[in-house]
Amino acid sequence: MAELRVSRDDITTLNVDAIVNAANSTLLGGGGVDGAIHRAAGRELYEECLRIPEGASGRCAPGAARITDAYKLPCKKIIHTVGPVYKNGTSGEGGTLAACYANSLRLAAQHGLETIAFPNISTGVYGYPKDEAACIALKSVRETCAVLSSLRVVIFICFDSENYALYTKLLAN
Repeated sequence: MAELRVSRDDITTLNVDAIVNAANSTLLGGGGVDGAIHRAAGRELYEECLRIPEGASGRCAPGAARITDAYKLPCKKIIHTVGPVYKNGTSGEGGTLAACYANSLRLAAQHGLETIAFPNISTGVYGYPKDEAACIALKSVRETCAVLSSLRVVIFICFDSENYALYTKLLAN
């Protein structure tokens, strides 16, 4: 089982095998962590994302994951995933959010990556309640890591003190 950690850090500065980008379906950058990752990685990331074929839901459907090089970032790879926009909690958002974590971890394992850092997917402008999102994230990561023995460390990178406190408390239990 992978070691689970929580940290308040800048995800773009981490020296891990992969960081996860909470992307939009175009994968071409946006606000929040998505914009920060694109700016730090450089223009080459944008150009690689342009080469990812578009489907009915864009280059990446909600819950799915795609992988790119990291370019100017210290990590090896960027795994892009699209979280759900929170509506009411009864429209399948929980399953989609869990899939973001599970599919990102599976993609990391397929590429031989052992250390991965996640932002708090969907808790910003997508409006997912932070406490619910943290519980879903931890459950999905624990379940997925239980069957993916190649993953060594999973870090939850928290942008704000509220998420940091939630993850710290949940990981302690």
